[in-house]
Order: sequence, then C-alpha cells, then structure tokens
Amino acid sequence: MLIGSGFFLVDKSEIFSGIGTSGTTDQIPVELVKVIDGDTIKIIYQGQEKNVRYLLIDTPETNHPRLGKQPFGEEAKQRNAELLKNGKLTIEFDVGERIDKYGRLLAYIYIDGESVQTKLLEEGLARVAYVYPPNTRYLTLFEKAQKKAQKREDGIWSVENYAKDDGFHSETENSDQEIENNQNCEIKGNIGSSGKIYHTPDSPWYKQTKAEVMFCTEEEAAEAGFRAPK
Repeated sequence: MLIGSGFFLVDKSEIFSGIGTSGTTDQIPVELVKVIDGDTIKIIYQGQEKNVRYLLIDTPETNHPRLGKQPFGEEAKQRNAELLKNGKLTIEFDVGERIDKYGRLLAYIYIDGESVQTKLLEEGLARVAYVYPPNTRYLTLFEKAQKKAQKREDGIWSVENYAKDDGFHSETENSDQEIENNQNCEIKGNIGSSGKIYHTPDSPWYKQTKAEVMFCTEEEAAEAGFRAPK
C-alpha cells in the first residue's frame, strides 16, 4: 500500500491533546531511536523521544511479563527493524485518540510512503487487533493483508490455534502431556481453520500445539484425514 511521498507539518497545539486530526492523512517525518518490538518503536517527535504503538495490529511479545518470548515475537521485531532502516520514516495519525493510556503515540507507520503495518500483516508476523473506532481508517486494507497470510499459513498462522481474536496462545496445555503418557504416542493432531493438521516432535512449534487427538505414526494420522503442516 503506497501513500503520497510528500511530507507535512502539523499544528503543535494539537499533538498531545488526545483529540482527532480532522481526517488528515498527512505523513509527518520523524527520526527512529530504537525498535522496541514488532509493533512498538521509539522516535524523535517534535524534539522529544516518544514511544509509538502501531495502530490496528498486534505482534507476539519478545519479553512478556508472564509468557516471556512468544513464538514469532523475535521474527516480528527483526523484520520491523529491517523495514524501518531502509528509507524515510513517517507517521500518520487517525481521526481519534493520538495517545493511549500508557502515553504512547498511536499511529500508522511508513517507510518511503509504504505501510509497515501492511507488510507485517502480509508476511504473517502480525494480526489485526485493538480496533477502537474511530481509529479505523485502514481496517479493511489491513484485514485483506491478513487474509493473504492466513491463506498461505505464513508466520503466526502456521501454528494451529496460536493467533486468535483474544491474542496469542503459546502455552502448552497440561492435558497434552497426559494424552501422550496415556497413549504412548507422540504425534499431535489438531483441527483448526486450516483443516486437520498433525505435528511430529521435530515440528518447530510442536510444544505450542494443543493436541485434540494423538497418533503413533504419520500413516495413522494420514488415514484419519490429517496432513503435515506446510
């Protein structure tokens, strides 16, 4: 998704008011200080360091206080950093709140006019989330980008039941181990939006997959209508 390459300035009196932007789609040049994770960065904005939370997307955590590092969290952070270092960084506000309860700016992020949010969604490193009207200018476009990754089963969508409407679920359920001990079988079968998929112990996300049925061999799984992950 490309937006016009012109850069604009805005009235400073509006910046920290927490009110709307009157529908402007102006892109404001800023300087990158650091990448915090896949959906948060620190920038120099009007001479001050400010954290920015990407509007309408969510990426897995790299340092969650309870869950620690979530699958694809580091990949999302690294890809975000890679994108941001390859051009001129600009931000765009929506018509609603500009600041969240943590004091972070809420914005759309661009490199040389190209949407970083769209790129992360298309590559399966983010999900559409935190949809709070009226900050929904690009919701439809972001949902289309997400569907591309879902169809290809890229990134977060390659692990069954990992990315859901209420967040990311990477914990291994205790019931998984009980099933394995009872049946003495190691292949996990999972049924989700992408169909019936089985995971062998050498699968990258074997531990994160919740087993709904266990198989002793791949042949047994295939006969039951399950397939290996792509």
